[in-house]
Amino acid sequence: MPMTPRIRRTLAALAVSVVLPLGAAACAVGQAHGGADSPSPIGKVLDDTDSTGRHLREVDTKNAPEVEVEVAPHSGGGWDVRLAFRHFRCSAPGAGRRAVPGRGFVHLLVDGREVTALRTRAYRLPDRLVPHGTHHVTARLYADDGTVWAVRRQPVQGAADITVSDAATATDEPSTATDEPSVTTTTLVVMK
Repeated sequence: MPMTPRIRRTLAALAVSVVLPLGAAACAVGQAHGGADSPSPIGKVLDDTDSTGRHLREVDTKNAPEVEVEVAPHSGGGWDVRLAFRHFRCSAPGAGRRAVPGRGFVHLLVDGREVTALRTRAYRLPDRLVPHGTHHVTARLYADDGTVWAVRRQPVQGAADITVSDAATATDEPSTATDEPSVTTTTLVVMK
């Protein structure tokens, strides 16, 4: 049977329909042309974990997420925690459980204990979590899949120390005012 133009077109279309999905499947599993693995735009998940047992997701220092923490007393009681981000945005509640560059959520820790997970830049910390003494407030950045953003095998985080003391103990004179806490807030970036 001779090959007619119609049979050639049909065979060519059939060959394309078989080859195209195979090429797309290779790209979807991270293979570049030539069979080599392509670099992941979202870093590498390490065997190392943070203090809460979550795996670190190592990214390059260039354009790595950053966070700074500021804590101030709130006039109605408690403490206002404000976060400033660089190369990072909080994902909306209900975001998919996959890592996206520069996106995720924040775990707020006081003295190493997890207090809450945040998807905002601000939080009101209750007085009961920071009684008299010095306390360490840490904001650690996570990808939406639960891994910890990391640079040089260290979690990306910012911290502030709060020292709470009675105003009456700071002077030798008796105070007629209520015992208002005095606070020293130091903002530092632990990441770099």
